Amino acid sequence: MTKELKSILLVEDEHDIQEVARLSLEAFGNLNVTLCSSGKEAIEQAPELMPDLIMLDVMMPVMDGLTTLKNLRQNPKVANIPVIFMTAKAQANEMKHYVESGAIGAISKPFDPTKLAHDIKNIWNKQNE
Repeated sequence: MTKELKSILLVEDEHDIQEVARLSLEAFGNLNVTLCSSGKEAIEQAPELMPDLIMLDVMMPVMDGLTTLKNLRQNPKVANIPVIFMTAKAQANEMKHYVESGAIGAISKPFDPTKLAHDIKNIWNKQNE
């Protein structure tokens, strides 16, 4: 039985993308979305929020998504929360690298707001099979 995806911690440094993704996931996916603007913020908030899924932007200032993921994995409380990367760097070898780094998948940017929740739920369901 697949665990239902209900809550997402969205880590994205660009405000416009945060808002489009949040509105899209809430409207089309009926998901509870919490926003973070940096990797540091995500590392602080994830243990308190305990989301079902963390969505991480790859390219962020100060701490990128891959470094943020490494830091999250070092905290036993949140180490097993699945992560999906969101990235403009979406070549096949890059997408493979994200999964090898511990993510369950990656979504390329720009994304289609009407399909974002569906795409995320597909990745979620595949890893929970």
